[in-house]
Amino acid sequence: MRYEGQIYRPPSEARSLILQATIGCSWNHCTYCDMYRDKTFRVRELDEILEDIDTARRDHGSELDKIFIADGDGLIMELDHWEPILAACNAAFPRLRRVSAYATAMNLLEKTPGELQRLRELGLSLLYIGPESGDDVTLKRIAKGSSFEEHVRAAERARGAGIKLSAIFLLGAGGIDRSREHAEGSAKLAGAMDPRFVSLLTLTILPGTPMGRQQERGKFELPDQHDLLAELRTFVAEARPTNAIFRTNHASNYLPLAGRLPRDRDRILGVVDAALEGEIPLRPEWSRGL
Repeated sequence: MRYEGQIYRPPSEARSLILQATIGCSWNHCTYCDMYRDKTFRVRELDEILEDIDTARRDHGSELDKIFIADGDGLIMELDHWEPILAACNAAFPRLRRVSAYATAMNLLEKTPGELQRLRELGLSLLYIGPESGDDVTLKRIAKGSSFEEHVRAAERARGAGIKLSAIFLLGAGGIDRSREHAEGSAKLAGAMDPRFVSLLTLTILPGTPMGRQQERGKFELPDQHDLLAELRTFVAEARPTNAIFRTNHASNYLPLAGRLPRDRDRILGVVDAALEGEIPLRPEWSRGL
């Protein structure tokens, strides 16, 4: 397999084949993110991608069952790339049960319902989408590129095609001044998008990013541990997805949690409350990461 630069994938794709079909992120403006700032976005040549699939077939064909399409928003590819990639994956890996990719609300809405249905028929079954916030003020500040309502419409389009969604929200993204609005809006958006999976990460401010420069100038301040836990509590208490698998298992978080919403809401809130009271130790700073 050939890779360019640093490769990122969701925690749940730890055992997946990472197939780098695009380089970088087609949007690449989010103020907090430096994952793809050293890359110029492009879609890889189809022949190269198919060669990588054939290499993986020779090495892992009989055992491989999950593929994650990298980099930042693989859904941006046109169907004349997606169709041969998915067809080749299906032919190469007889046990294949899931193909997934990152997506944005923008490139979901750029696909027609028919195009998304075709992708689902060919095996694309899960998209990871990161609204990060449901507060429109925060969404503009972090340059997410889409509003609350656009994320809702994007989710509806994915569900209509039978594609599962994993929605990612970012504790602390509203800063101190929008902490409550950010938490409440994120909970509201999680219900409106109604994804199959919901995960929370905690913002890490990185030097050299636009948000890092804002922090240096005193224009952004990250909530402290207590207030980040308060955001987490608000989200869990107010989010109303139909039946979502909920995780805070990412290394950035102070308090790893797992369950289903709404089924396990009370149990999860009990754990968060215990953490707020200092009865449960938090993940130490040295063991947190991106």
